[in-house]
Amino acid sequence: MTADSPRTELHPEIDPFDSGILGLDTRHAMYWEQSGNPDGIPVLFLHGGPGAGSSPAHRRFFDPAAYRIVIFDQRGAGRSTPLGDITDNTTPLLVEDIERLRDHLGIERWVVFGGSWGSTLALAYGQNHPERCLAFVLRGIFLCRRSEIDWFLYGMRNVFPDVWQRFAHYIPPAERDDLLGAYTRRLLHADPAVHMPAARQWSLYEGACSTLIPSPEAMQHFGHDVVALGLARIEAHYFAHDIFLPPGSLLAGVERLRHLPCIIVQGRYDMVCPAVTAFDLKAAWPEAEFRLVADAGHSAWEPGIRAELVSAMERLKEHLGRSGEGRP
Repeated sequence: MTADSPRTELHPEIDPFDSGILGLDTRHAMYWEQSGNPDGIPVLFLHGGPGAGSSPAHRRFFDPAAYRIVIFDQRGAGRSTPLGDITDNTTPLLVEDIERLRDHLGIERWVVFGGSWGSTLALAYGQNHPERCLAFVLRGIFLCRRSEIDWFLYGMRNVFPDVWQRFAHYIPPAERDDLLGAYTRRLLHADPAVHMPAARQWSLYEGACSTLIPSPEAMQHFGHDVVALGLARIEAHYFAHDIFLPPGSLLAGVERLRHLPCIIVQGRYDMVCPAVTAFDLKAAWPEAEFRLVADAGHSAWEPGIRAELVSAMERLKEHLGRSGEGRP
């Protein structure tokens, strides 16, 4: 790396300087944390899924000397409670939760960074609160259109037939015409002996299709009970309800954001969120910077994706620092 080229390697591991649990209602409580520079440019990390939760490694996309890094687990995910709970769990409520957290932390505006479902939520939040956003970094674009859901449930068998067969054949033949319904019934069953095996099947299916090259580390992560239950149950819930937003609203609402900087990072061989969706977003947001990574799948940890995300945050750091917009 030369003095003039942006950093592309992850930043060192860091610990939070602040964390807590924020009550959202009589049922849900949300884990949040802050790391990096308390006086730095605020950046909000939105994890995927929905329901996947965040991890300490997610802090490493951001320069801790320059950014005030805010990470939280969305309703029902990760360290938020109750785990895997779909009651009062909708996209509009997640948007409200983000605003509650921003107000709780006393942040005026922040960069919004999200991948996969995190890109979906970033767009939904930004369109409701553009005045609170400095810029966007979006990866592995997902808009939860019916074509995208059908691709996830059935289309990926064209590329991962063996993986899809394990996923589909967990369900009896009579129910396979409606995999979403069949999985939802099992995932919502009260007995862990019913819902946990179904959750692992769903989560491992997604994990196996997320990387260009098979990754034991990814499969270990997706096989973890907390990740599997939150991811599978909440994903199925959101898919079944078209993410609780009007069809086409996320693309139509981009007009509210086009005055803000945006960097889109997309893997060419992303099988979970195929590149066509990122191209559709770029067409709606022509001012956005678009980085198509030629040798990457879906995961944020793919080497090319990871490098582009770190580089994007380095470039934004310089841009916001010069403009003065990043001052807290």
